[in-house]
Amino acid sequence: MRIAEVKLKTEIKEFLDLPARIYCDDPHYIEHIRSDIEAVFDPKQNKAFNNGTARRWIALNENGECTGRIAAFYQDKRSKRFGGWGFFDAFERDTAEMLIKHAEDWLKENDCKQIQAPVNFGSRDSYWGLRIKADSAPSYQENYHQEVYQQWIEDMGYEREIEQTTYEISHQEFNFDRFSNISQRTLKNGDYRFVSLDYSRINQFARDFVEIYNQAWSFHDDFEPLEEKELLARFKEMKAAVISETIIFAYHQERPIGFFVNMLEINQVFKDFNGELTLWNKLRYLFRRGQIDRLKGVVFGVIPDYHNKGVEAGMIMKLYREALKLNNYKVMELSWIGDFNPKMLSMLKSLGARLIKTHHTYLKKFS
Repeated sequence: MRIAEVKLKTEIKEFLDLPARIYCDDPHYIEHIRSDIEAVFDPKQNKAFNNGTARRWIALNENGECTGRIAAFYQDKRSKRFGGWGFFDAFERDTAEMLIKHAEDWLKENDCKQIQAPVNFGSRDSYWGLRIKADSAPSYQENYHQEVYQQWIEDMGYEREIEQTTYEISHQEFNFDRFSNISQRTLKNGDYRFVSLDYSRINQFARDFVEIYNQAWSFHDDFEPLEEKELLARFKEMKAAVISETIIFAYHQERPIGFFVNMLEINQVFKDFNGELTLWNKLRYLFRRGQIDRLKGVVFGVIPDYHNKGVEAGMIMKLYREALKLNNYKVMELSWIGDFNPKMLSMLKSLGARLIKTHHTYLKKFS
């Protein structure tokens, strides 16, 4: 058994091919879009390279066959170095341990004092956390893993740092009476308004989003201010995967104070693409887009000054009414709810949402 750094096109192909081989008999597995994975490791597309770097490796047996993969990366933020590994899969425990040890050694050589895993080299909303249990298929850019990985990782000294949960709710389960009453506080107050994204005024909405985000997320240890140019590019990339009516903004006396961003659960279509987003598959997606009946809540934020004032309930009721008008969407999925956010967890339960997936982010510290 040997470990090879991924550099050549053939090695990249082995890295991308491996999960489909491991999960070939798993009916719930949906392959990630390969160009999305490659974008993570492209300095021209991933801004994480501005203050960090990444490496990836494959394990090869005596016959030269790929039997495992892993990537490791670090970023410098707020005078701290954040290290992690992810994009991990392996057929056997021995291979897994060898790969994880190799990633750890590289991270320690680069002065990382602790490691998060399995995580992404970039945004937390993609490829983050170990899948522990699930009652439904993986969502777009959501990690999918063999159950045995949990034992392998914990046996190597990793402890759970964050429990990430995903909930879903249908129109029938939504606690309409409760949230209708709570939301009246803001919906009947003329100083508040709740509006859907309008792509004809995308520049203004991008400015508002950045203003809200940079206030609402500034307390996080790994916070990086969002820039309008970056957000505009993201909105344009998302356009084919969203219904603008389901992206909600909240305002108080014209001040932007909150947003609730939802997108189509595009894996309902992408599951048939075998990881390839070719021109033909893009056309297939556009043709089948109207068949998608699930929404996925991507990000929900309210600036601190307006917590506990009914703004959250107001945005939820606005979304509920817009979704009823559209009449396509039966279920909404709300993902990446960390156990450090008990208020959000409590709100989801009061909504009538039910737990469908659990992922863990692990941490290992070095003396």
